[in-house]
Amino acid sequence: MDHSPPLVVHLIYRLDFGGLETLLIDCINGMPDDRYRHAVVCLTDYTEFAGKIRKPGVSLHALHKPPGLAPATHLHLWRLLRRLRPAILHTYNLPAIEYAPAAALARVPVRVHGEHGRDARDPQGTNRRHNLLRRLVLPFYDCYYAVSADLRDWLRNTIGVPDRKNLLLENGVDTGKFHPVEGGVRQAMAQLPAGCFVFGTVGRIQDVKDHAGLVDAFIALLALLPQQRSRLRLAIVGEGPLLPALKQKIAAAGIEDLVWLPGGRMDVDALMRSFSVFTLSSIAEGTPVTILEAMASALPVISTRVGGVPEVVVDGVTGTLVPPSDPQAMARAMAAYVEQPHLAARHGAAGHERSQRQYSMNAMLQAYAGMYDRMLAAKQRRDTV
Repeated sequence: MDHSPPLVVHLIYRLDFGGLETLLIDCINGMPDDRYRHAVVCLTDYTEFAGKIRKPGVSLHALHKPPGLAPATHLHLWRLLRRLRPAILHTYNLPAIEYAPAAALARVPVRVHGEHGRDARDPQGTNRRHNLLRRLVLPFYDCYYAVSADLRDWLRNTIGVPDRKNLLLENGVDTGKFHPVEGGVRQAMAQLPAGCFVFGTVGRIQDVKDHAGLVDAFIALLALLPQQRSRLRLAIVGEGPLLPALKQKIAAAGIEDLVWLPGGRMDVDALMRSFSVFTLSSIAEGTPVTILEAMASALPVISTRVGGVPEVVVDGVTGTLVPPSDPQAMARAMAAYVEQPHLAARHGAAGHERSQRQYSMNAMLQAYAGMYDRMLAAKQRRDTV
């Protein structure tokens, strides 16, 4: 008899630099070895970001799904699941949701689905075709969960997920890895030298993050504070399909000397300590992991008021919330921190305290393991009746 811990297969569209992907890897690395084993299946492919998986024995698979419906991918996944024989299939976001029937046919006992945020094509979650798919596959899942109360309410009110299947699992952050800079003075680096005031963001360069709007806000900030131009910096960390267009926009504005685009980085914790303020310009979000990381690093946060962000960032206490797609409003919030460094310090300290108290990594890991435990126990009780 096999006495090894149950296997969880995590099904994700692509394992690349991003907040969802960071959370997935944090869960795998942090969950006790005697609770669950893990495998990651990518519908398309994975990048060097997969190297952040430190736990031994985690298998990694790529199905190389082509664009479009690709019905053969369902067959490929079914075959893989029959070989791996997991106890749980854990799918993430809309691109992976349709594969629960294949898992049921492969006799995977438990299927859970997580909603971690929406994309730019449907920021409010009103797309009828997408929502019909979510309803059609609901019977194949033991539960849906959301990472914010905003998403949980949407699952209940728009998708029709009953409360017994609708969970809230809040994101967490590694407060040992992400911590304030010693002495309260940001860490200078060659690209972001001492004396600069740095607005930084971390995330995949794609339409839902609206980095173009953030650049517009920075341009407006330079116009508001022309005397401060030489010390103001913007750092946009990440890779993505819109990076070339973003570079062109920055060059056309003549601010290449003030904006740093390092691409995807594995040292985000250290980079956070080189920022003065964290900024997020998204038009849709769940609960952004990067905001939790910034708060743990004692950075004040300027973010758009979207999704679950207001549940995390307390406006006027740990940061400043502005309307989405409003560069002028974001520029005014940025200027306030430049002109009032004591305000930035106070909001950063309050965010750090809040991250320590409410968004611990241990609490998140216990929540995920607890969900797996309950779903497996419920399945075993049904099977013995």
